[in-house]
Amino acid sequence: MTDAVSSAPAAPRRSNAVLAAFSGPCLPLAAFGVALPVTLPEFYATHVGLELGVVAGVFMAVRLIDILFDPFIGWGMDRTRTRFGRYRPWMVLSTPILMLSALMMFVVVQPGAGPVYLFGWLLVLYLGFSIGTLGQLGWASVLAPQYDQRSRVYGWWQVFNIIGVILILVLPTIVVRTGIGDYADGVRIMGWAIMIALPVTIGLAMVVVPEPVNAGAAPHGGPKAYLALFSKTTVRKLLFADLLLGVAPGITGSLLFFFFGQVKGYDHTEASLFMLVYFVAGLVGAPFWAWLATKIGKDRALAVASLIFAVFYIGATLVPGGNFVVTAVAMFIAGLPYAAGLFLLRAMMADAGDEIRLDTGVDRTGLMFSILSATTKIGHVIALIPYLILQAVGFRALPGIAGNSETSLLTLQILFILVPGLLLAAAALVLKNYPLTPARHDAIRKALEARDGAAA
Repeated sequence: MTDAVSSAPAAPRRSNAVLAAFSGPCLPLAAFGVALPVTLPEFYATHVGLELGVVAGVFMAVRLIDILFDPFIGWGMDRTRTRFGRYRPWMVLSTPILMLSALMMFVVVQPGAGPVYLFGWLLVLYLGFSIGTLGQLGWASVLAPQYDQRSRVYGWWQVFNIIGVILILVLPTIVVRTGIGDYADGVRIMGWAIMIALPVTIGLAMVVVPEPVNAGAAPHGGPKAYLALFSKTTVRKLLFADLLLGVAPGITGSLLFFFFGQVKGYDHTEASLFMLVYFVAGLVGAPFWAWLATKIGKDRALAVASLIFAVFYIGATLVPGGNFVVTAVAMFIAGLPYAAGLFLLRAMMADAGDEIRLDTGVDRTGLMFSILSATTKIGHVIALIPYLILQAVGFRALPGIAGNSETSLLTLQILFILVPGLLLAAAALVLKNYPLTPARHDAIRKALEARDGAAA
C-alpha cells in the first residue's frame, strides 16, 4: 500500500467508556431493526389475525414511504443549530416517538386489529426509527473526525447493533422455554424491553457523550444539493456498494427458512439457531475488520471482506444437510465478515462528508447519511424480488422437504447461494480505484482544521 494511514491530531481519542455509552442506543434500535422485517410481519399475520397478503402489502407500502422520510430528516439535521449540538436533539426527539410506537405495535395491540391500525402505527414507528438511526450516525461522524478513529467509533456502533440483534432474537424463545408465556407474550415482552431500554440508553448517551460541532458549517442548498452529491465519484461508489451489500444479506434473510427447511432438511428452530450463530460470528469478526481498516484503509479492508464473505458464504451453503454441528460451524465461519460492510461503509460516508465540506464549505453529513439509509432500504425492497421469482416457478412454502419440484428447489438454491455470492463479489469490484484514500482524507482534515481555525 502506498498511502500512509495517518490521522490529524486535533480531536481527542475517545475512551472505550464513551464509545460504549454512545453505542448503547444501538441495543433498542437494533431490536427495531430485527422486529420490522422478521418479527412483526409474522406476529400480525399469525397472532393478530391479518391476512398474510395484507400484512405484506402494508409493510411494503410503509417501507416505500419511509424511504421518502430520510432526505427530509437529513435536511433538517443539517440545518439544526442548538447549544446541545446538531444530532443529539434529534436522538431525544426519536425517544418518545419510538416508545409510543413500541407500546402500540408490540404491547397493547389485540387480535382483530385492522390494516389501518397497522399502517398508522407502523408509519410512526418507521419515522421514529429513521430519526434515531440517522441522528446517531451523524453524531458518530463528528465524535471522531480522524480516519482511523472513525473506524473505531463505527466498529463499536456495529458491535452493539449485533448484540441488540442477538438479544432480541433469543428473547421470545427464552419466554417460551422458561414457561413465562407463549410466543405472543414473548413479542409483548420484547416491546416492554425496548421501551425501557430507549430512555435509559439514549439518556446515558446524552449525559456522557459530547457532540463536537463543525465550525463554519452552513445549511445546504435544498434539492439541488441533494442531487449534486450523486456527481461525486466517492458518493456514487459508496451508494452502489451499499446497495449490493444490502441486497445480498436481505436475500439470505428472506429465504433462510425455506432453504434450510426444504433443501437441507432442518426444522424452524434449527434454522433460527443457524441465523443466531451467523450474527454471533459477525460480532466476533467486527474488531478484526476495524483493525484491518487501520492497516490498509477502509476501502481495501471492505473489498477484502466482501470477497472473503462471498467465498465463505457459498462454501457454507454447499455443506450437505443432516449434520447440525457441521452446518453451524460453517455458518459461523460464513458470518465472520458480515459486520464489515455495515460499519465500514458508514465510516467511509462520514469521510466523504469531510470531502464535501471542504469542496463546498457546507456540512451535508445528515443529508449524506439519509441517502445511504435510503439506499439500504431500497436494497431491502429489492431483496423481496426472489419471492416473486419463486412463485413464478411454482415454489410453495411447505413444511419439510417434500412437495416442491426439482425446478423450484433448484431456483431456490440459485437465489440463496449464487445470487448473494455474486453480489458480494461485485461490491468488491465497485470499490476498485476508490478515490478517498487515507492519505487524501488526512490532507482534507488538515485543510478543514486550517480553514476552520482561520475563520475562528
